[in-house]
Amino acid sequence: MLRSCDASSLVIDRLCDWARGRNAAVACLYLDFAAQKEQSLTSILGSLLKQIVSGLGKIPEKIAQAFRGEGQVIGGRKLELGEIVEMLQDISSSQPTFICIDALDECMAEYRAKLLGALKQILHKSPSTRIFLAGRPHMRNEVERHLAGRVVAVSIIPTRDDIVRFLQAKLGEDTTPDAMDESLEEEILKTIPETVSEM
Repeated sequence: MLRSCDASSLVIDRLCDWARGRNAAVACLYLDFAAQKEQSLTSILGSLLKQIVSGLGKIPEKIAQAFRGEGQVIGGRKLELGEIVEMLQDISSSQPTFICIDALDECMAEYRAKLLGALKQILHKSPSTRIFLAGRPHMRNEVERHLAGRVVAVSIIPTRDDIVRFLQAKLGEDTTPDAMDESLEEEILKTIPETVSEM
């Protein structure tokens, strides 16, 4: 479990590069606080399933049949959570699979335990699957509790110099540099690193 979104992005980029040309799947999802209400368990896991299936040369018949069957119901029907988990188990057991979920702490608490439970089910059926979770430090205990014995946690805490370098790079990309004077820039470079180091 990682804390920094930049570190998370690097890991996902490396996994995607590694998987290219191999019989491996990488599915990634960023949980957005602003879209919590739209992020149900079926939409989260359905998005991961869609990404994995889209990387296959051919859609497995079992999955195609499930979608055809649901489409024949009046008005169509979405797949149930259990069906999605079962499909993820089947696909991930047939190829190396990496499931990456960034900002786990932004998942609504009522869904988070069920999401971690679903991931545990996937790991149980597919031991070669790897799950990468990124979130704030307080998520660590919850993840370890739900995925007991299956977790390696890594904390990444930026140093003050890391934060200053990041801010300087972002300030250097400013498209309206005349909107900020030197004193405001100095205040930003002093205040933000101090605030972050207290979190």
